[in-house]
Amino acid sequence: MSVRSVVPDNLGWLEYDLSKDELDYVWKCIRNKKQSMTAGLAGNIDSSFELEDTNDWFFNNCIKKLLNAYGENFENLGANIPNNNTHPYFMNSWWVNFQKKHEFNPLHDHYGVYSFVIFVKIPVDFKEQNKNNVTNTPLRSAFQFVYTDIMGGIKTEEYQLSTEDEGPMLFFPSGLHHQVYPFYNCDQERITISGNTAINTKL
Repeated sequence: MSVRSVVPDNLGWLEYDLSKDELDYVWKCIRNKKQSMTAGLAGNIDSSFELEDTNDWFFNNCIKKLLNAYGENFENLGANIPNNNTHPYFMNSWWVNFQKKHEFNPLHDHYGVYSFVIFVKIPVDFKEQNKNNVTNTPLRSAFQFVYTDIMGGIKTEEYQLSTEDEGPMLFFPSGLHHQVYPFYNCDQERITISGNTAINTKL
């Protein structure tokens, strides 16, 4: 008897470590943050601010290569959007979140084709946050993706972040649901950046 395993194609996400130049640019954008975006976001976070990508530097030097990498590893999701012509991607929004203890980002998705999150500063350690957590789902301070499997069951993938995780980036389809759990016993802010890319149909 011959038994073969069949695993259907599925989408996923990319992990990417920002270069020093990219991370320096991100910090520069944070220092020059613009108006508050808190009222228009899902997060239960008091301090979220719009960022400006001067001359599209971050899009051209970082996002473009991740768009290509996603297409090579999975598929070009923009090709599935019905248009009568070829249109380029652009970064239509990005912002910085200053998350304080007890604040959280509930389960949500984003507008666009692809989205991303950058972990700029993580002030707490996941293991330390959860060492006295007696539940069977220790998730304090975690970032979590939520999706369905081939049977319609709910699956999750967690990122157990610590102070060493400053500079990683996750690049994923905008419709992929995710959430951020609160942290405790720390007065420092957790700094993350989120953004969305879309199809520029005006060109």
